[in-house]
Amino acid sequence: MKSIRNSILLTLSWVALLAIFFAQVEIQIEGSAGWAVNLPTWRIEQHWLLDLFWGGRAMTGYHAWVFPLIAMFFHFPMFMLQQWSLALQARTIACIIVFWIIEDASWFIMNPAFGWHALRPETVPWHHHWWWGLPVDYWLGSAVAFVLFYLSYRRK
Repeated sequence: MKSIRNSILLTLSWVALLAIFFAQVEIQIEGSAGWAVNLPTWRIEQHWLLDLFWGGRAMTGYHAWVFPLIAMFFHFPMFMLQQWSLALQARTIACIIVFWIIEDASWFIMNPAFGWHALRPETVPWHHHWWWGLPVDYWLGSAVAFVLFYLSYRRK
């Protein structure tokens, strides 16, 4: 049990470190204009699929490339080691979800134009749905990641 706890802690610590570094990259790219508002990229602002899969946020060329890129990075160890299992896949997806939650929150915390206090509906128009003072994505993503981590470590 202790080794599983240590494995989860080490994994989540590494994911958090990756997320913090990537948040800094995005801060340098986007500055104070979040969700690629001022980037020279295409945007789809309104579409029913965006409401269903994207939390109502715009789809941009930037995000269309960066989201799969991050997913590919997280899957790389399985390709490199040529190992795959449902448990590893569940753990990888959980890590991707945790990465994006921490990355997004870190973007606000570390961005000089925002700060944690600015993470609220009136100052963050690209997060459309809020619950208990945070974007719904944070809550739902955390719940899904918890279940996936649990399933990936449970013994048969």
